[in-house]
Amino acid sequence: MSDLADGETIEVKGSAKKPYVLTNTGGVYSCTCPAWSFQSHPIERRTCKHLRKLRGDAAETERVGSAAPPKRGGSGSAEKTEGPPILLAHRWENEADLSGWHMSEKLDGVRAYWDGEQLLSRQGNLYRAPDWFLAALPSEPLDGELWIARKAFQRTVSIVRRQDRSDRWREIRYVVFDAPAHGGAFEERIAWLAEALDAAGEIARALEHEVCRDLDHLAEELARVEGLGGEGLMMREPGSLYEVGRSTTLLKVKTFHDDEAVVIGHTKGKGRHAGRVGALECELPDGTRFSVGTGLSDRQREDPPAVGSVITYRYQELSDGGVPRFPSFLRVRDDEPVTAKKGPTKAKARSKAETNAKAKPKAKPKAKAKAKAKAKARAPGGARRFELSDGKSHKFWEVAVDGTDVTVRYGRIGTDGQSRTKSFGDGDAAAAHADGLIRQKTAKGYAEADA
Repeated sequence: MSDLADGETIEVKGSAKKPYVLTNTGGVYSCTCPAWSFQSHPIERRTCKHLRKLRGDAAETERVGSAAPPKRGGSGSAEKTEGPPILLAHRWENEADLSGWHMSEKLDGVRAYWDGEQLLSRQGNLYRAPDWFLAALPSEPLDGELWIARKAFQRTVSIVRRQDRSDRWREIRYVVFDAPAHGGAFEERIAWLAEALDAAGEIARALEHEVCRDLDHLAEELARVEGLGGEGLMMREPGSLYEVGRSTTLLKVKTFHDDEAVVIGHTKGKGRHAGRVGALECELPDGTRFSVGTGLSDRQREDPPAVGSVITYRYQELSDGGVPRFPSFLRVRDDEPVTAKKGPTKAKARSKAETNAKAKPKAKPKAKAKAKAKAKARAPGGARRFELSDGKSHKFWEVAVDGTDVTVRYGRIGTDGQSRTKSFGDGDAAAAHADGLIRQKTAKGYAEADA
């Protein structure tokens, strides 16, 4: 054991390219290793394995007041935990050409940052892995995922969040996709990872990457991964450095789905969109409500799709509650009104309708049928029934308008199904809502039972 005099420095060998520097400044010891630098504690209370190896455990314990390096998020800690300095991804929305980028599977595991001594979550909480697990990892910082297999996320979480350091960790693999402190370009870092993790055995491995040739190659690989139950792809820009925070050099790619929903309201915009529409309040046929706030142009925010109109939106997936995640506006259905405009008063509207009725010739058969269908939807208590039989399922869907109430009933043919009722401010709004739902159902292949 040895020590440093006041103002003295010494270099020690680590797994990084450059050695770490240990310094004594007026009795405050420091080290340039990430484990010392990233501790969320006063500098006089920080320690690391390099200082302990140099000065001895007893001397460091006496200096910092604990028998081990201060842990983040430990039991009873009153200090606020801080997340490690990690790189975060943006979603890819076709805005960048990904040809030549490095492509890898997006793992459905638990993000974990290895600071050279301990595994930390994105929020800075400690994962209490067994000593034999940690001993297999190098002292260089690593960024990766604690992972078991595809579709095993909940199992992974249940193991890594336990505090017992149990043998259940033998199911876990640390799949590493970057070396934050390496300093080189991405290609250099992944080459270093393959060598650095060679001695880790089955506990840790480097994530495989493949260079993306073009958009077709991307689509093929995405379909393959998702077909196996994977989440999607991660794309890394060639030659990029490791950055802290969200960066466009790292993009996540998932399959997007298109669907339709009925607009039931508008949310006022804030900030740059103050005075315009911030989001469209939408509803699915089963009554699920959600907001669509992206994909709208400035013009559409000033003159938004009308309440009762049907829009097509794009989303990545449904939540456990059936709510579309990351919905983005695409377009208004061609047979829908594009904007919501203030109309005349009811008295003026009736007067105008009477004038038009006298001046215009009889409506064409097609217009008559449309008006008859709309009147049918407005009929109090008169439910319209639609059915879908496609070989896989046999379902029915009914809608009835009673004044300002719209009641929807749906389920398998031959059962009573389930129903929901929604109330509106007036009969016109209720009828418009029912009309929109009917158009949405018929677009999906439902046919009216008595048609």
